[in-house]
Amino acid sequence: MPRLKEFYKNEIIHKLVKSFSLKNLMSAPKLEKVVINVGAGESRENSKVIESIISDLSIITGQRPVACLAKKSVSNFKVREGMKIGVKVTLRGDRMYEFVDRFFNLALPRVRDFRGINPKSFDGHGNYNMGIKEQLIFPEIEYDKIDKIRGMDICFVTTSKNNEQAKELLSLLGAPFSK
Repeated sequence: MPRLKEFYKNEIIHKLVKSFSLKNLMSAPKLEKVVINVGAGESRENSKVIESIISDLSIITGQRPVACLAKKSVSNFKVREGMKIGVKVTLRGDRMYEFVDRFFNLALPRVRDFRGINPKSFDGHGNYNMGIKEQLIFPEIEYDKIDKIRGMDICFVTTSKNNEQAKELLSLLGAPFSK
């Protein structure tokens, strides 16, 4: 998806510089990385859960995810230190722009009763976090081949200083914010 990256470099940066009256093109906010996280609490009974999540995420993102290990033992959750309890993948560069384009233009409109994403999910430093309830919204995932419907957390990390710049950046990238 080099076309989107070139469009981003030319059009989006110039629009951001004009709208926020920045003095330098390099001071315009940029999308730094996208982190996708899937928690797997049921992996303590079945070790194959992590493998199926890894295969689903690798199909969605085009990159091999990493299994996350528990840092502490928690007896109430039956979790021991070092157990695999989740999967994450960090996207940068062309894969990141390709994922963002597919996510905003193909996957999100497939959500049932979709009216836009919440514009209040910024963290105060220009990063946007959102959750998805099922991985079936991605067109790459086939319904017959999944073992369980799982959700995921997606974090868009930007270089912007505040939420207004990050919201403008994401909306120029195609984020469908609700009114």
